Amino acid sequence: MRATLSYTLLRFAVFCAAFGLLYLAGARSFLLLGGAILISGIFSYFLLAAQRTAMAGAIGRRVSSFRQRLDAGTRAEDDD
Repeated sequence: MRATLSYTLLRFAVFCAAFGLLYLAGARSFLLLGGAILISGIFSYFLLAAQRTAMAGAIGRRVSSFRQRLDAGTRAEDDD
């Protein structure tokens, strides 16, 4: 959960920075919003690669743990 929250906050920070820079450059309305989304997406892909890997690993571990508990519950029901 912490990795996901950290990644999300960093993505939001990159978006705010791109939004602010485009605003200062004179972009307004849809150009401002669309440009900020596009630029922050591109920069986030490269700048936050390590964070994305950590988040994917954390989610993978949670899914694996859930599957193990689910399998254990299924085996317990089969034993009855």
